[in-house]
Amino acid sequence: MKNLKLILMLVDLVLVNLTFSLLSVWYSLYYPAHIPVFNQFAILNLVWLSAAMVCNIYDEKYILSPASRLNCSGKSWVVFFLFFSLISVYFFRQAWPLPAILAALLLLHLVLFAGRLASGIVFNFYRSKHFHAHKILIVGYNELSVQLVTRLEADNINKKIVGYCEDESGVHELSRYPILGNRHHVMEVCMQYGITEIYATVTPDNTAYVEALARQAEQHCVRFKIVPNMGVYMNKHTEVQYLQEIPVISLQKEPLQHVNNRIIKRLFDIVFSLLVLIMVISWLIPLVAVFIWLETRGKIIFLQKRSGANNIPFHIRKFRSMHVNDGSDHIQAQKNDERITRIGRLLRSTSLDEFPQFLNVLRGDMSIVGPRPHMLKHTDEYSQLIEKYMVRQFIKPGITGWAQVHGYRGETKNIRQMQKRIEYDIWYVENWSLKTDVNIICKTVYNVLKGEENAC
Repeated sequence: MKNLKLILMLVDLVLVNLTFSLLSVWYSLYYPAHIPVFNQFAILNLVWLSAAMVCNIYDEKYILSPASRLNCSGKSWVVFFLFFSLISVYFFRQAWPLPAILAALLLLHLVLFAGRLASGIVFNFYRSKHFHAHKILIVGYNELSVQLVTRLEADNINKKIVGYCEDESGVHELSRYPILGNRHHVMEVCMQYGITEIYATVTPDNTAYVEALARQAEQHCVRFKIVPNMGVYMNKHTEVQYLQEIPVISLQKEPLQHVNNRIIKRLFDIVFSLLVLIMVISWLIPLVAVFIWLETRGKIIFLQKRSGANNIPFHIRKFRSMHVNDGSDHIQAQKNDERITRIGRLLRSTSLDEFPQFLNVLRGDMSIVGPRPHMLKHTDEYSQLIEKYMVRQFIKPGITGWAQVHGYRGETKNIRQMQKRIEYDIWYVENWSLKTDVNIICKTVYNVLKGEENAC
């Protein structure tokens, strides 16, 4: 699958650059260039790769489905068109007029579309003929081996599943592929059917059997792979990493454990927050400050300790929306809360009270998207009542989050509501992507404009 992704990426880059090269030669006859050719190609490739990354065009779920492949390619072209059009206003209009740029983008779209169709035809033909296919034997017939077969069928173009080896006592249903022998005759089956790869899906208590079978496979020049059946111990989305040669299994997938993902998220947070600071907060703070001060004397910005990443407390910033009171650190805001001022009710209903948290983002205390930070008292209480509650503290809290765009914001009236909120938070921790962040931000803006029932 990695090879296929790389091939498709290279094919796309070749098509983009080849098309652009031909257009550059043609247009040079009419429009003398004012910017270096190297700069033109650098910008072109950077914009295309950025669009491909935003749309996740090389994800395996899009690569393997022809319809999804074309649909995702179309979306990436739209993003590419928007990015390139904006950049062209500054760079390429010095070399080409706007109609020429639009014509070039249209031609690029047609070329990439044709390339996707051609690659799909070649892919399906190559897969149907089983050219250089590895013949696979699955040792063990169980739930894991059935899942493995499904993944192998969908995942690779050069693998052919021949069948299973399992004792009669282990087979309780009709299998999609034949049972070719029992576990003690695996090598005889390999020799008979020309097997080139063995996948062993047996439980950890069969270690001695697996080690002996692996040695036999090596002696017969058959590749041996172990698919550990960890389901007998856990039913989670796990992640396997290697500490040199030692495999380490994490009980949660955490994309933000990878340094490159953290850098991408942090850069996005900084750029987005600076734009909000310049375009909105610079005039919003003085305006809101006047209304708050006119209604109730006191501080404009309300500071409160909340639980941050790794459960380290930090001071969250909000526009003060309540009268000064002694219960703000442990009593959650409720519908028709008498502590809320008139201007505070407006700020809360429109989420304007949250805008100072962009300063928290720039300080590094928070992210734009993440689990909402809870009061210290609530973190202590709910961590004792809800399993895996503290998993949400693995990452920075956010101004908005996956739970909030699904309606779980504001007052939490019962433990069930908090459990659902935590489920959404953990999903976000385990499935983060930049695309997800952008999606959550767009949904948040839409919900604010539409008006949210749970805002209080």
